[in-house]
Amino acid sequence: MKFDLHTHHFRCGHADGNIEDYIVAGIDAGLKVIGISDHSPFFYHDEDQPFPGIAMATSDLHHYVEEVLRLKRKYEGRIEVLLGMESDYFAEHADVYREAYRDIPFDYLIGSVHQVRGVSIFNRNRWKKLDEAGHVVEKETYYDLIKQSARSGMFDILGHIDAMKGYYPAFSAIPAADSIDDCLRTIGECGVSIEINTSGSTKDVGGWYPSDDILERALHFGVNVTFGSDAHIPGRVGDEWELVAKRLKEIGFKQWLFYRQRQPVIVPL
Repeated sequence: MKFDLHTHHFRCGHADGNIEDYIVAGIDAGLKVIGISDHSPFFYHDEDQPFPGIAMATSDLHHYVEEVLRLKRKYEGRIEVLLGMESDYFAEHADVYREAYRDIPFDYLIGSVHQVRGVSIFNRNRWKKLDEAGHVVEKETYYDLIKQSARSGMFDILGHIDAMKGYYPAFSAIPAADSIDDCLRTIGECGVSIEINTSGSTKDVGGWYPSDDILERALHFGVNVTFGSDAHIPGRVGDEWELVAKRLKEIGFKQWLFYRQRQPVIVPL
């Protein structure tokens, strides 16, 4: 059963197409299940849409939910449409986000760390100011935030857990194995999944998030996995799904999963 849980659309300000475009692309790609998971609003901010090129307006959230639920009904029998969201994780604002999601009938929530110390994880300039020890601290801080997001109880899936390498491939070589293992151990204990996210192919690093060595460690710690293209254009829906499935089987995974009504649905590999 082919599925994709990570897709975006025009509301976030940096993706092309509307929700229906992605659903139709999913049907064309042979998907049986597609999750719509646009970027969460900045709920803690006084402004309705403080960063229009990054995330939707808070006032647009109910339109987003209504549209996904309408399309879920429209395409029933052709493809299963799931209501999700890629939520920023800010430890200091977790309660604000938790309350914003309380009454929404999500099928799943993806928790993603997009900022460390107030700077985007994709900002390659952060590394120029740091010595070797500073590099290690930055990576350890990133994985500590991911660990906190797992413990928060808010999320079903954690998004792109080594995406800090996106525009800085040398990130993978920064020594922080203990922090990564501690993070993966926590994720496994909390019963949260990680996604194999194929959008790394659109960044300098190429390839997927996370790297094979992290996936091997994830298997060791009993972490479940799922799939997300992180498509920002309809043409990337389901991108490299078959290749990811093949690689997971080579690593030793027997199954992956998606979520319906916040409950895991197991798909054999």
